[in-house]
Amino acid sequence: MSGILVVDVGTSGVRAAVVGPDGAIDHVHYVQVLPSSPAPGFVEFDALAMASAVLEVAEAALEAGGPVAGVGIANQRGSTIVWDRHTGEPVGPGIGWQDLRTVGTCLVLRDQGIRVAPNESATKVSMLLDMADPDRARDLCFGTVDTWVAWTLSGGTLHVTDATNAAITGLLTGTGVDWDDTMLDALRIPRGVLPVIVDSSGAVGEASALSGAPVICGMAGDQQASLVGQGCTRPGLAKATFGTGGMLDLCVGDIRPGFARRGGAGTFPIVAWQRAGRKTWGVEAVMLSAGMCVEWLRDDLGIIDDAADSHRVASACEDTGDVWFVPALLGLGAPVWDFGARGTFVGITRGSGRPEMVRAVLEGVAHRGADLLESAEADTAMTIETLRVDGGMSANPTFVTALADAVGRPVEISPVTEATTLGAAYLAGISLGVWADEDDVAAAWRPSAVIEPQGTEVKRLSTRSRWLAARQRAVATVPELSALEF
Repeated sequence: MSGILVVDVGTSGVRAAVVGPDGAIDHVHYVQVLPSSPAPGFVEFDALAMASAVLEVAEAALEAGGPVAGVGIANQRGSTIVWDRHTGEPVGPGIGWQDLRTVGTCLVLRDQGIRVAPNESATKVSMLLDMADPDRARDLCFGTVDTWVAWTLSGGTLHVTDATNAAITGLLTGTGVDWDDTMLDALRIPRGVLPVIVDSSGAVGEASALSGAPVICGMAGDQQASLVGQGCTRPGLAKATFGTGGMLDLCVGDIRPGFARRGGAGTFPIVAWQRAGRKTWGVEAVMLSAGMCVEWLRDDLGIIDDAADSHRVASACEDTGDVWFVPALLGLGAPVWDFGARGTFVGITRGSGRPEMVRAVLEGVAHRGADLLESAEADTAMTIETLRVDGGMSANPTFVTALADAVGRPVEISPVTEATTLGAAYLAGISLGVWADEDDVAAAWRPSAVIEPQGTEVKRLSTRSRWLAARQRAVATVPELSALEF
């Protein structure tokens, strides 16, 4: 029994698979669990439907590929669930990480000298508690999605979260060791509501709700799981995931980055993983819209038939004809962090056609990827020699070629489009001895392709300068939103 069952909960569905000791992902089963948006800025999901899907796909994967040696969990981060400890019933909807209804609370706290962002769990927990238990008299549990999955798989005996997810809640101390009493007091969150913080790699307890009750021994947030899944387990190794949004994560080692919440170049410190009580740290740089821009071309403008069509259309021209696109449909993340920035085309002429516009969008997302890499290097004083990439856009040849040109270094394509499942399997497998340690994981990396940058460095810098000038045109389009900072 050397296989690892992985349950991977994303924003739109739940996947389970069995990962072998050779890293092969087999017996994949998927159930869609879509969030809803009952009001502008609201993002909710049905936690019971999610739990049902977790059990359904896990049992299906086990039936096809079991028995297994252990279970790994990967999950969307920051999403929040509160439930009754005795009945297991959620007290309200699950609140998605994208939900913005607590922005006002975040701003009030900021004025009190407490920094927390609306995508973090902290204010979402407080809101759910205020709704279901204003007197704080009930015996309730809070959890991010990893906690809810572990609770579900263990039949309600495990109330835990791993260090990577705990660090994204906004409720942890700066050292990442314990829950922050100052934040708990400000939001009236009782300690008894909170899960126990455990290692990302290490035995937690039995998944007694599953056949054979395999041990849960790996847990991580999706971006950290992707970092491990792409073998970035040594300092200086970095990956970028280009899905709906984009996130670049860089492993920095045992020492926590020297900034509390956000570095000067716009990155955030993260716990990359924790094993045997020892944390490995990283930094994360975020772009708010990546694949979303391709979806916009398809769904709203109707100028491509599907996401893959963007490569075919863009290939009809050799360059954009000096058209530049800034992918700021939801604002800009690192390095400028401007929620009032807006998507911008610059340089359109009567000769600009569909191919030029589509290519400009793909190249614009690539330049935002270069922004993220430059931010991570600036905030850590490290050099990223090559960039590893996964996510849906990693399958687009035009995009990955543009990315290599924008960053000026090789881009290594992940052998699996979504590396989160593989990363959760590695974390679980290390604890079971399937892989010896982090160096063993790093040595297992085999990219499906390596894209080398084309052209001279002089040309790259000139192109980069032109795009950065376009980016400057996009900032502060909505000044009221540009003034917001968390």
